[in-house]
Amino acid sequence: MTTKINKLKERVQEAKLGGGQKRIDRQHQQGKLTARERVEYLLDEGSFEEMGILVTHRTTDFGMEKQQFFGDGVVTGYGTIDGRLVYIFAQDFTVFGGSLSETHAEKICKVMDMAVKVGAPVIGLNDSGGARIQEGVRSLGGYADIFYRNVQASGVIPQISAIMGPCAGGAVYSPAMTDFTIMVENTSYMFVTGPNVVKTVTNEEVTAEELGGANTHATKSGVTHLTSENDVQCLEDIKTLLSFMPQNNQELTKQLAYDLGDEYRQELSDIVPENPNKPYDMRKVIDGIVDRDSFFEIHKDYAENIVVGFARLAGRSIGIVANQPMSLAGVLGVQSSKKAARFTRFCDCFNIPLLVLVDVPGFLPGTDQEWNAIITNGAKLLYAFSEATVPRISVITRKAYGGAYDVMNSKHIGADMNFAWPNAEIAVMGAKGASEIIFKKEIAEAEDHDAKLAEKEAEYAKKFANPYRAARRGFIDEVILPEETRRKLIKAFAMLEGKKIDGPKRKHGNIPL
Repeated sequence: MTTKINKLKERVQEAKLGGGQKRIDRQHQQGKLTARERVEYLLDEGSFEEMGILVTHRTTDFGMEKQQFFGDGVVTGYGTIDGRLVYIFAQDFTVFGGSLSETHAEKICKVMDMAVKVGAPVIGLNDSGGARIQEGVRSLGGYADIFYRNVQASGVIPQISAIMGPCAGGAVYSPAMTDFTIMVENTSYMFVTGPNVVKTVTNEEVTAEELGGANTHATKSGVTHLTSENDVQCLEDIKTLLSFMPQNNQELTKQLAYDLGDEYRQELSDIVPENPNKPYDMRKVIDGIVDRDSFFEIHKDYAENIVVGFARLAGRSIGIVANQPMSLAGVLGVQSSKKAARFTRFCDCFNIPLLVLVDVPGFLPGTDQEWNAIITNGAKLLYAFSEATVPRISVITRKAYGGAYDVMNSKHIGADMNFAWPNAEIAVMGAKGASEIIFKKEIAEAEDHDAKLAEKEAEYAKKFANPYRAARRGFIDEVILPEETRRKLIKAFAMLEGKKIDGPKRKHGNIPL
């Protein structure tokens, strides 16, 4: 019996060493942790329980039967983060370059299935050279098995992907279907076809970093939601991100202890300039409303004319969608609409209330926007807000013009509470443009066109460019002072905690993709 136990211990130790110490040393030289180091760092100390440690591949072609490593290039199992159960898989680049085989995929599918059964988040640490070509279609089938489970788990449990090395070809589609993707700067990349193929087909010279590095996907494509300086920061970001989420779609996020006090924030009264055309940073408004240092921004460097992220309000987790006047005056465009729609739908999936801060002069005009389907993409955000059943509150800080007023969580599309600051302007369009249309004849007949335009602009602004006409119709629930905003929101979200909506019976809606 002792001999058998010792042999088992030797096998387990061999599995934990992966592909050999030389490969591990090389990985450390590149500033990367090994798969097991990543798992140990991410999970609470001593909580990790591994599954499938003695699994090996079944391939006998191309001499593969002589190359057997326990675990087959992926570490899988479960543990806790801050005491909460999570399931995890971490691809091991020291074994066959982390390539995905039939058995490698089976191990990942097993933890994903278990996560859905139990109702706990699943975290994937991706570091793989792609499909194991020696296995042919079996490895491709393994990818498809994972993709299918990503879809079945979507909206049921949170799914987080960290790209901590290469992720290319078909492998990219699993992270793309999870809720959040995090990439490590300088050591990770994602692309469907690599630089060599790109050069052959299109004659473009491009490096792997330029084609699919963290910065590229954070700023140009929006594929990654967050970037991290190194492996350790990436794992810390996963912990922070997870702290704003519930375990599954049947639960609420845990409310942190919070002692209510004087919830007036005087700093909010001076943020919005008196000049309606002068920009200001909406992040300052967010920081003035939420619990101190609790805002965790998502997609920070992508579509910067809108800001999205998580925060806490009196200890409660909320999602925030806010126009950003510092970028393109906060207009809605193709990318910003998609960014906000995606985030809105995630929050709705997992019972996270939504706060929408509105300062929007309209949709971005131009051929580029029209030819890239601003109509369809703007409709995505409209659809996302309209279908959301979580508590939804809007605060109009300055402008809410035209169709963008409707789209940004207006009362007409189901918002629960809508507040406005006293200087807010709610109208079809700005006073100048409206006056040029309405009073065109009078302005043309006047001796001093500019003086007449200024007169009519002031007349229009006094009548329409304020929140009071909308408030009289009930479209705005209350006009509030900026410094009152936090107190009002805390009370409103507490009031809406028991909100329940039973939608129409249907298989699913048809969002304008």
